[in-house]
Amino acid sequence: MARIPTPQRVRGTQDIFRDEQRRFAHVLDTFDRVRRLYCFERVEVPVFEDTQVFARSIGETTDVVSKEMYTFPDKGDDLLTLRPEFTAGIARAYITNGWQQFAPLKLVTSGAVFRYERPQKGRYRQFHQIDAEVLGAPEPAADVELLTLADQLLQELGVADGVTLQLNTLGDAATRDAWRDALVAHFAAHRGELSEDSLTRLDKNPLRILDSKDPRDRPIADAAPGIDAYMSAEAGAFFESVQKGLDAAGVRWTRNERLVRGLDYYRHTAFEFVTDRLGAQGTVLAGGRYDGLVESLGGPATAGVGWAAGVERLAMLLEEPAAARPDVVLVVENDAAHTEAVATLARLRRAGVSAELVATGSPKKRYDKALKLDPAETLTFAMDGDTVATRGRVLRGDTSRLAEVLA
Repeated sequence: MARIPTPQRVRGTQDIFRDEQRRFAHVLDTFDRVRRLYCFERVEVPVFEDTQVFARSIGETTDVVSKEMYTFPDKGDDLLTLRPEFTAGIARAYITNGWQQFAPLKLVTSGAVFRYERPQKGRYRQFHQIDAEVLGAPEPAADVELLTLADQLLQELGVADGVTLQLNTLGDAATRDAWRDALVAHFAAHRGELSEDSLTRLDKNPLRILDSKDPRDRPIADAAPGIDAYMSAEAGAFFESVQKGLDAAGVRWTRNERLVRGLDYYRHTAFEFVTDRLGAQGTVLAGGRYDGLVESLGGPATAGVGWAAGVERLAMLLEEPAAARPDVVLVVENDAAHTEAVATLARLRRAGVSAELVATGSPKKRYDKALKLDPAETLTFAMDGDTVATRGRVLRGDTSRLAEVLA
């Protein structure tokens, strides 16, 4: 009989287990703990949305929309897209659920996101992000709080060394319009030297050319006029307040005048936390202010600022977390004592004591299995005449909690 072939994992996806899963879980656990310190609420949004949620908010000329989205018609011929990021979906939920009544809202979420791009180290087609947003807060203080949250997260993960916060501003509408005109004039003068993608962006969003990775575009983009020459007084004051707030909070940063975010909805503050420990793709956390996003989806004028970070990329920077070890292992020396051991196992777990049961194999193999699990204590269950006798042996640590449960 022919061997049945096993389907392989789809390219760009991953199975997360053991060491990798421990790193992954440590990122999520630390994120949840830190967000509680900053009083951010957790929110869950759908894995797929109407395609227009992303096309209208992220921008038709972005790589995400034009090249990377997983879009498909469902059985009702509605065009749906697997979420390539969280912010647009949260903005849609903010409008459709009437969450304006709760503004300002401080929200976090996490989960799988999907982008069709070339898989490489730390980059997958299905990957995972943590995300933090503040909606309905136009003050620079919201930017400062989000950046301080991000900085503390990296500190508590133990990955802050070698990670730099790069900060820039994209200005207000007046600043952006004046800067856009100057960029159009600059890039139009070099039209014959630009890449095909940048020629497309020139007519729709010339700021995106500044973010181009094509080597044909880099010398032209590097020579483009900077935003500071076109900064309105209001935009300059906003950016100065963000800088002073970060200084007051003890968050170190550096100015990067060429930093633009890859999505169309950003205004004012733009930032990236970058490292040289992950090769050419060194961004570990990034975001900015997006005051026009909710309006682009048909909602009221609403200020917003947020960031996202790849869980896999943060996990790659971590030291190896220790494997979890049970507080106690129960060893059944002979099968007649099995029922009593199972009852004790249930009592321990209900009391919050992590416990494992070893009841298969020869007595020697059972003890060997228990020792390999490296528990704080082993309990041996054996028959002593007609009764079950329990013997404990402390291996490490404080077992007072175990004694209280068993008393």
